[in-house]
Amino acid sequence: MNRNLKIYGLLSFILLTSFSAFAQPEDLNLTDALAKALKYNYGIRISKSDVEIASINNNWGEAGRYPTIGFDASSNNTYNFTDTSWTNRLYAGVGLDWTIFDGFRVNFTKDKLETIEELSKGQMGVVVENTIEDVIMAYYDVLLQQENLKVLETVMILSEDRYTYEKTRYELGGTVTYQVLQAQNVYLNDKAFFMNQEVVVRNSIRNLNFLLGLDPNQMWNFPDPFEADTTDYILSDLSGKMMSNNQTLKNQYTNLQLQKKEIDLRKSALYPSLYVSAGLDENVGNVQFIGNTDALSTYGNLRLSWDIYTGGTRKRAVEVARINEEIALVEIEQMEHALMNELLNLYDFYSIRIALLEVADESLEAAELNMSIADEKFRSGAITSFEYRDIQLIYLNSALRRLQAIYNLIGSRTSLTRLTGGFLMENDPASQSSGF
Repeated sequence: MNRNLKIYGLLSFILLTSFSAFAQPEDLNLTDALAKALKYNYGIRISKSDVEIASINNNWGEAGRYPTIGFDASSNNTYNFTDTSWTNRLYAGVGLDWTIFDGFRVNFTKDKLETIEELSKGQMGVVVENTIEDVIMAYYDVLLQQENLKVLETVMILSEDRYTYEKTRYELGGTVTYQVLQAQNVYLNDKAFFMNQEVVVRNSIRNLNFLLGLDPNQMWNFPDPFEADTTDYILSDLSGKMMSNNQTLKNQYTNLQLQKKEIDLRKSALYPSLYVSAGLDENVGNVQFIGNTDALSTYGNLRLSWDIYTGGTRKRAVEVARINEEIALVEIEQMEHALMNELLNLYDFYSIRIALLEVADESLEAAELNMSIADEKFRSGAITSFEYRDIQLIYLNSALRRLQAIYNLIGSRTSLTRLTGGFLMENDPASQSSGF
């Protein structure tokens, strides 16, 4: 019996150990997170499908280069009440229709389809850039919330130590109930903040999983350090990269080309069109009192069509297309201006946030030293519990401000990289130095 119990106990231990090892969350660094997002993110998957559709449509057949071939068959039956005769006729035919010339419309349509495919790829590039930025910020938001949790845990432990210290003093007759209750309230308040922060951490991980297109309950270990790169940027370099590499601006240039193609398409309606048709027809009939009839014929026809006057609709269509081209040019100018404003704002934010991080580092260093001194003074009775709590709160706020300063700096750097096209560029110095 004892032997069986030992065996059962050993098996239970092995199973629990195996389950614990299996249940351990995997490591997820930022590079892996971005790779998963590029594969599973909902927006990127939809954009890939849009590009695939545009690629399928970019075909000479879609543009009208090739002829169309059709088959037609019918059976016609009539009955004459006057002479009570009936007739049955079977018809079958194969026909070919081909537009030989239509003012180069086929070529212009194919060019337009190619431009649409290029624009679709560019739009997907914008989705990819925005997704990369969102994933980076979501990943570092998890790290931020975890670091906040550590700070709150430190403060909670200090409050717990103080509460334990006050209870010990009360038991020895060195303090009063009021001090114990105050320490208890502070500890319970800090514990509540800590517990709420645990929920914030879990929610942050779920938000990241959503961007990655993964199970919201998937848990991870996050091995990347929570730190910001403070490398300086040169504004002129950023401006040059933005004007040449910004994907949204590139898409606007592609849209301008699309408007130019539309003008050519509208002009093609001013030319005549030449069509050819050919086919083979067979007509089999069965007429009462007469017998069967069978006729086989072929045909080949050319047709020239030219709209001499259409009330000015074609000319107006060309004029509208030219106006749309002018609108596209104005939109490019507007976008360049808006992007430059955004770049200047982000550059200013980035510069000031480097300075704010330095201030936050100094503030935290002073707060930590103050906390260390205050702990000794509190235990020696040199400061009151209220003063000690104030110093705790100063440390808490300084630590949280520093963490937020790191996150804000990461956000500015990420936005600058996205704005200058760094996420889609190969061997880009800005993206390499950004650590992304």
